[in-house]
Amino acid sequence: MRSLFAALILVLTVAAPALAQERVGEVSTTFRVVGPNDKVVIDRFDDPKVENASCYVSRAETGGLSGWVGMAEDPSRFSIACRATGPVKIVGEINRTKKGEVVFSEDTSILFKEMRVSRFYDAEKNVLVYLVWSTKLIDGSPYNSVTAIPITQ
Repeated sequence: MRSLFAALILVLTVAAPALAQERVGEVSTTFRVVGPNDKVVIDRFDDPKVENASCYVSRAETGGLSGWVGMAEDPSRFSIACRATGPVKIVGEINRTKKGEVVFSEDTSILFKEMRVSRFYDAEKNVLVYLVWSTKLIDGSPYNSVTAIPITQ
């Protein structure tokens, strides 16, 4: 049973799509006597299939002793703003269905909770729409945020 659980975690980790991520900044929101403070962090993710598309996600990060050792569950509240940092050009095959495509995933708790960024294509307006949302093992979170970038090619 233990090896099955370890194999499942390995498969989920390897299968998760990833973007280049960079921490842009952070602010402390709650002082903690032991461990790091709670904070709001801003990370940048560059879409690997869309040239010059950068997404900035702000989210809460739980501190304290549990956050320091990686046992805390971060809140499922996010904000996203994607921007063109130059001429936007699709450089890979993207999913153009209504289901979209997960382009980034990051664990936000020790067990089966992730923050995900999905990309959708609005053919009528020729726009890429990015949605940040959360998963849980049992149910997802209603907290989400959306942004869009026009395609200039």
